[in-house]
Amino acid sequence: MWSLMGNEITQLLERVSAGEPAHLAEVFERLYPQLRQIAAARLRAGERTLTPTVLVHELYLRATTGEPLSASDRRHFFTTAAKAMRWILVDHARRKAAGKRGGDLLEVTLTESLAQAPAPDVLDLHDGLEVLGEIAPQQRDIVELHYFGGLEFAEVAALLGTSERTVYRQWQRARAFLHARLR
Repeated sequence: MWSLMGNEITQLLERVSAGEPAHLAEVFERLYPQLRQIAAARLRAGERTLTPTVLVHELYLRATTGEPLSASDRRHFFTTAAKAMRWILVDHARRKAAGKRGGDLLEVTLTESLAQAPAPDVLDLHDGLEVLGEIAPQQRDIVELHYFGGLEFAEVAALLGTSERTVYRQWQRARAFLHARLR
C-alpha cells in the first residue's frame, strides 16, 4: 500500500532533517493518496464531521507547524504519521464527547450491515494503547503502524527491523490484550 518510489521519500526526509523543511510538503504531496486511503479506513462509516481529507490535512498541519519534524527515515515518518492520526482521532472523539452542540446524543443508523462488529470506541482504544505501551511498547507500536498507519505486516516488520512472523505474533498478543481490555 505504501509504495515509496525507491529511496526518494527517505532522501526528502533527510533533507527536511538537514534544515530544509520545505521538502516535507513534497513528502506529503507524494504520499497524499496513500495517507488519504489510510485515513478513510480509520474513520467510522457514520462519521460526518471528520472526513479522510480533513484528517490528512490536520496531519499535515500538525507536522508542519510548531517544532520542525525531524524525520530522518521512513520508519520515523510512518510512526509519526500513525501516532498523529491516532491523536487527531482521540482529540476529535473527546470534543464530541464533551456534550457541546448535542455531542452527547447517540446517533443510531440502521443499515443492512448491522451484523458487523462495531468499531471500537476511539477513546477506549486510546486508553488501552496507553496501558499496552507501558507493558509492551513494541506491541503498541505494531498496533499504531498496522491499525492507525495502515501498514501491512511485512512493512511493519521492515520498519521495526524484525521478522514478519514476530510482528504477526506480537499483533495477535496486542489484539488479545486490547479485546480483553475493551470488554
